[in-house]
Amino acid sequence: MWKNITDKPIKLAVAIVENIDNSENNAPYKNLEKLAEELYNKYSATTIGKISGIENARKLFKSVHIDPTKNRPSSEALLRRAIKQKPLPKINPAVDIGNWCSLEFLFPICVYDYQKIFEPVELRLGKANEKYLAINNREINLENKFVLSDTKEAFGSPITDSYRTAVNNSTKTLVLVIYSHSEMSQDKLEKNLDVFIDRIINFLSGQLKEKFII
Repeated sequence: MWKNITDKPIKLAVAIVENIDNSENNAPYKNLEKLAEELYNKYSATTIGKISGIENARKLFKSVHIDPTKNRPSSEALLRRAIKQKPLPKINPAVDIGNWCSLEFLFPICVYDYQKIFEPVELRLGKANEKYLAINNREINLENKFVLSDTKEAFGSPITDSYRTAVNNSTKTLVLVIYSHSEMSQDKLEKNLDVFIDRIINFLSGQLKEKFII
């Protein structure tokens, strides 16, 4: 069970895909690199704040008084790297697909190992002095930021995710999450989630267990 307990303008699109094969596969990363090159060609001379679609995630961060130019949404961080022709991280196929979708949709997107999550899950704001070790091996301050939390502790955010629920090559069941400002239409959010799911199944096999919007 997943529940939004904030009073903030946020929506999540969530899917659980099981029985995936996340062993080495370069194809998702090659698609990510191809998209990055296309965005460089299109936007390298454009101020990032003027790029269509970037404002959705920025509004989400501003709704909790976070300056998105200092604590960037993960989607914007990827876009900045793409239009500066900086190398994009290559993690594993599932995460590479998540980054590919995030860069295309310009929504913060996260991929979690379902077996490492202890439901129920709450979408809430981080508490005073709340932190976690992130996948970049840095401790992240979560106070007053959007977080996903299970019965143990916070494990995710639209900035960066925790080491505890990180996906690896042995992961068999994925949780896919798209973060969006609530102004985004549910139809568009559902369509983006379906593309995300289709890419996971196309490249990693598996079956959709469930999907929902909160």
